[in-house]
Amino acid sequence: METALQPNRRPAAIVSAWGVHLFTASGAVFGLLAMSATANERYILALFWMAVTTGIDGVDGALARKFRVKHYLPQFDGALLDNIMDYFTYVLVPAYFLLHGDILPVRWRLPVAFLILLASAYQFCRIDAKTEDHTFTGFPSYWNVAVFYLFLLPWPWQVNAALLLLCALGVFIPVHYLYPSRTPILRPVNIALGLVWAVMLLTALALYPEGHETLTLISFFYVLYYFAFSFWLTLRRKHKDKPAMPL
Repeated sequence: METALQPNRRPAAIVSAWGVHLFTASGAVFGLLAMSATANERYILALFWMAVTTGIDGVDGALARKFRVKHYLPQFDGALLDNIMDYFTYVLVPAYFLLHGDILPVRWRLPVAFLILLASAYQFCRIDAKTEDHTFTGFPSYWNVAVFYLFLLPWPWQVNAALLLLCALGVFIPVHYLYPSRTPILRPVNIALGLVWAVMLLTALALYPEGHETLTLISFFYVLYYFAFSFWLTLRRKHKDKPAMPL
């Protein structure tokens, strides 16, 4: 509790709160660096900058709660800033990468990128996109992760297109997806597995173009875990919401 005996804490707290917002906004800088690297055909560097933006998004919420940014800066909408950064770094930047990286044939790149942009716009504007029990409703626009795998793994373009279209369709299917840093069920396990997964992907990125495929495939364990856990969360939620049968 703040009292008159603590006059020096408020200015420092306000500066810290602005620092958290600046940290969140820095995702735009690294997203732009990813686009610049993509335009210059430095695709591995682009993926690295995308990984940086994901790391920022992974911790800025915890920092915002720790430094009580809503309390000290009530006039600033941090949630809106976060959504703007997320759409830019999780959707626009990967869609731009898709236009240049050798993931799809040229004739398919724009249509699929358009679909990603429009489907994600819908997902971001859902009032239930993030639920009270800390899950995502519909595929949570992890397009940066998608292009990461599709670029590193030598799959046929038909497989790449099918996976991207399936994810876009998933936006409209009411599955409740794991929010790794906030879903309370098995939260420490989910965070630990996510960190292991991130280290594996970054190592695979460093190994590219030789010796990365095996590690990239092994890292897929977390993707499978993520979807399996999300489907379980959805079934669990439906079971809890189901009214009890009268005796």
